[in-house]
Amino acid sequence: MRFSVTFGAVGPGRDPRGLAELARMAEDCGWDGVFLEDYLAYQGDTSEPTYDPWICLAAMASATSRIKLGTTVTPVPRRRPWKLAAEAVALDHLSNGRLILGVGIGDPGDPFLAGVGETTDPRVLAEMLDESLEVITALWTGQPVHHAGKHYQLAGAQLTARPVQQPRIPIWVGGNLLVPAVRRRILRWDGCTAYKGPTTAPQKITPDDVRSLVAERNEPLDVKVRIGDGDPTAYAEAGATWCGRWIAPGPRGDAEAVLRQGPPQLNETVRRPS
Repeated sequence: MRFSVTFGAVGPGRDPRGLAELARMAEDCGWDGVFLEDYLAYQGDTSEPTYDPWICLAAMASATSRIKLGTTVTPVPRRRPWKLAAEAVALDHLSNGRLILGVGIGDPGDPFLAGVGETTDPRVLAEMLDESLEVITALWTGQPVHHAGKHYQLAGAQLTARPVQQPRIPIWVGGNLLVPAVRRRILRWDGCTAYKGPTTAPQKITPDDVRSLVAERNEPLDVKVRIGDGDPTAYAEAGATWCGRWIAPGPRGDAEAVLRQGPPQLNETVRRPS
């Protein structure tokens, strides 16, 4: 099992330079990954400045050499899939193959969906997410892409730069684990960074939840759970591969204190399987 922290790119000390410094500290303190929430206005709140997470990730990649970096999660329907594909490839090169792309449909209440005339229908957002992932992974092959879908059309569009990671950048899926379509999407891709239950009444993901999910897939599946939901060892034994801690926006000193504590200590054979 590996351990990560998640930040929002919001408020004092969480600008690109500040997050680069925090990512370097996380690496120095033994954490395995740093993830960013992907908002343009953090959780719809404009009382504090929000910084573009992709620019922040580039700064973090330049400041580190070992830890994984990624998003939990990028609201893909808010993006043009070809632009997201190109940015991910560039970041994968900048980090020398350390990027994990976490994806989801986004929050229908996001002011940069509803407030700018974009659809907020969860079913449509889910369609756009699934179709975008087809487009993105096709573009990552470096070959011309011909795609005639409901939401996107490509007539031989091509990105010749390919990811460092092969066969491609890992894709982790977020969303509500109790929604069957979300569960099916998780099993189609490389990892799970889902929550359980509605965001208004979240439930703890249990080791049995992890065990059940992993058993449904015939290939390896990364499953990220939360530090604080229970004994990390029990989750590791159930098949979880990552355990993450969310660090709330606030004073930089609070974030540094969490990072200096380092990740939980597990038996080395559980913590980092060969």
